[in-house]
Amino acid sequence: MKIVLDRDVLAEAVAWTARALPARPTMPVLAGIRMQAADELVLSSFDYDVSAQATVTVSTEEAGSALVSGRLLAEISRSLPAKPVHISVEDGRAVVTCGSATFTLLTMPEDEYPALPEMPPAAGTIGSDAFATAVSQSATAAGRDDTLPALTGVRIEIDGEMLTLVSTDRYRLAVRELRWSPARPDLIAAMLVPAKALSDTARALTSSAQVSIALALPGTQAGQGDGMIGFEGAGRRTTTRLLSGEFPRYQSLLPKTVNAVAELPISVLSESVKRVALVAERNTPVRLSFSAGQLMLEAGTGDEAQAEEVIEAEFSGDDLSIAFNPQYLLDGLAAIDSDTVRISFTESGKPALLTGKPGPDGNPEFRYLLMPIRLGG
Repeated sequence: MKIVLDRDVLAEAVAWTARALPARPTMPVLAGIRMQAADELVLSSFDYDVSAQATVTVSTEEAGSALVSGRLLAEISRSLPAKPVHISVEDGRAVVTCGSATFTLLTMPEDEYPALPEMPPAAGTIGSDAFATAVSQSATAAGRDDTLPALTGVRIEIDGEMLTLVSTDRYRLAVRELRWSPARPDLIAAMLVPAKALSDTARALTSSAQVSIALALPGTQAGQGDGMIGFEGAGRRTTTRLLSGEFPRYQSLLPKTVNAVAELPISVLSESVKRVALVAERNTPVRLSFSAGQLMLEAGTGDEAQAEEVIEAEFSGDDLSIAFNPQYLLDGLAAIDSDTVRISFTESGKPALLTGKPGPDGNPEFRYLLMPIRLGG
């Protein structure tokens, strides 16, 4: 194999492919990135759960393939000078030359490398920027406890032209709705995608104008019993195995009626929460007391450091006090794509709903439901 390509093209393609490299590979070959050169260069990685593939244009002097250390190739490609990169493979070694720098990598046995899964059937397309924003918002509440795998994912619900993305760790719930272009207008499906893999993919595909979403659902012929989702755009593609397990029935948790509503600038509330939370010990709440025209924030107890701050707030309803985990509150505020937050309450002991400005249909596109912490006394 002998090829020549642009340094930035190589670095970007290797970075995309290296996403699927396992931290602790069960087989040595799974730590490798496979390079296959013909008319184009195809870079591949696979850990049996996530696969990644990038296709780029190169000048090919001699077709061929090689399997090399993925982490090492990623570090080398990032550090190369801004000059054309020459890659050649011969006698069990891959030589990477760029300017006056030359690196020689040992190759791995390609016949031991597993075949990548086929891309599932296309289900529809969506704008890459809108998709990345929606995934970032919806993954805010995803759990990190691997003993509850169903809560470490983002549930994607498809109902015709509407996509709903949902996550929860039992203490908060994030719901984002947006429109997309389905391959079939009558498509109805639901799947649970690992939140980290979904977030990494959505961020990395913003270089493409559109993202194609492909599905192989359990029990379908295309899925062959294994649920899988795929994403593709701008010469990049990836597949991810779906999570199993029951996702909570979240619809009943969203309040149908509210007894009090507060509105205030997100920047003002976020800065105030950060300041007051400086005295909050680990896992202790920040207390919010709403009354006409103002919000008082407090943290700490009589035996510890204390803080309080009063800020202006539009508030309608009876005076109300509630307490939240400050980091969970800040996460929700950061996810809202608006300069103003609306906080809707039913009772002080019930979850509060955080939303931004209404969407085109009058309803908020993103909803963040936050469980309060019981106040002592």
